[in-house]
Order: sequence, then structure tokens, then C-alpha cells
Amino acid sequence: MPRKAKAAKPAAAKKPKIAKPKAAKATKPKVAKAGEQKKARVEKSKKVKSPKNKVPVAAQPTVEEAEQLLNSEVVFEGPLFRVLRDTLIEPGGRQGVRDIIRHNGSVVILAVDHTKSKKDPWIVVERQYRHAAHQFLWELPAGKLDAGEEPLAGAKRELQEETGYQAGKWSQLVEYYPSPGFLGESMKIFVAEGLVAGDAHPEEDEQIEIRLVKLSDALKMIAKGAILDGKTLTGLLLYASHLGRKRKK
Repeated sequence: MPRKAKAAKPAAAKKPKIAKPKAAKATKPKVAKAGEQKKARVEKSKKVKSPKNKVPVAAQPTVEEAEQLLNSEVVFEGPLFRVLRDTLIEPGGRQGVRDIIRHNGSVVILAVDHTKSKKDPWIVVERQYRHAAHQFLWELPAGKLDAGEEPLAGAKRELQEETGYQAGKWSQLVEYYPSPGFLGESMKIFVAEGLVAGDAHPEEDEQIEIRLVKLSDALKMIAKGAILDGKTLTGLLLYASHLGRKRKK
């Protein structure tokens, strides 16, 4: 009899292979090369930095408005100045009437003698009677400009006429308005150095006493109230301040 065929054993199911994920490699940060680092520094320096002391918008200067002169009438005219009555609209829109003294302008001379001392030079001053102030005043030499006269030329003329001195070196110290509320006169103060003495030729109505005083003594006179003239106070104090800054350098 034929043999019975053996039943075939079922094949064992194979376990599926599970692929293990590979551990991610830690990436090292790229180090910039020397050339790239230099380029980055240059680009950074090109960036605009905002200023630390930035002026607020409200504090920034604005374009100045112009006044509108509606009418101008000469109410007085003399040999030294004239008085105008101006009707105008001021910047800002206010309309008003102003009585203004118009003047060609004046020059003031701070004549300095350095020959004895550079630290404490001698200054040329004048003493004369001023009716408006009802007293004698110590002043720097000064005078009005003629119509169309150059300020430096006027300063040289006034120094020579009032004191007899001439100067080899001239420089402007400051220009200012002594009383701009009603007076249109501007004053230019010049420093005159390298003095050479000569004969004075004052005008007939000028009685002037000329003195040379040390700058330090002039400042003491100011402190004591002995000098009251505005142009003289301005010139002496400003010149002393400039001289002090030069010494510190």
C-alpha cells in the first residue's frame, strides 16, 4: 500500500526587520573665516548710529518768518541818527507800532599793548563826560560809522583820531546790539595790537582823557562798579575770557 504523505509543516513566519534610526550627528557651528569676520565688522561699522544727544523735534529751529512793514514815517532826523515810526505785522501775526532809532552802526576798539606783559597786557581807555548818563565814564575808544564806511576802516580812523595810536594787527572780537528793543545800532568790537603812538585829533566837542591800564586792573574796576559803559564791559570781559582759554591750551 502506498505510504501516506506527511502533512507539510507550515513555514514559520519571519519576523519583520525593524530598521533602527541612526543617531543624528551633532552639527558643529561653522566658524567664520578671518576674512569673513573682518567683512562683518566693516558692515557693522557702516550702520548709522543714532546720536546720543539727539535734539527733540520741538527744539529744532524753524524757518523764521519775515515781518511785513506797512508804513514807515521819519519823526526825527539829526546828525547822528533818525527816529522812525514803523507800523508793521511782526512774525507771528501781531500788528503793532514801533518807534525805532536808526543808526549807521558803530565801531569799538580794544587797543592792546603786549610789550610789557603778554599775560597782563595794557589796555587803552578813555574817560569823558556823558550827558545822557550825567557822569564821567571810563570807556574803550569808539565812534559811529559814516554812511557806507567799512567797519575796519572806521575802527582805524577812530583809534587814530581819538587816541593817536595806530595798530599793525586787527581782528574782530564780536558784533552785538546794545539795546535792540528800540535801537537799531549794531556795534563791532575790534582788537588792535602792535600799537604805535602818535598825535590824537579828537573832534571839537570831544574832551577825552587817555589812560593805559593793565587788564587785571580794568577787571578790578569792573568788579568795583567803576566801569559802567556797556561796550567797554562787553569788550573787556570777552577779551579776558578768550585770553584765559588760550593760556589753558
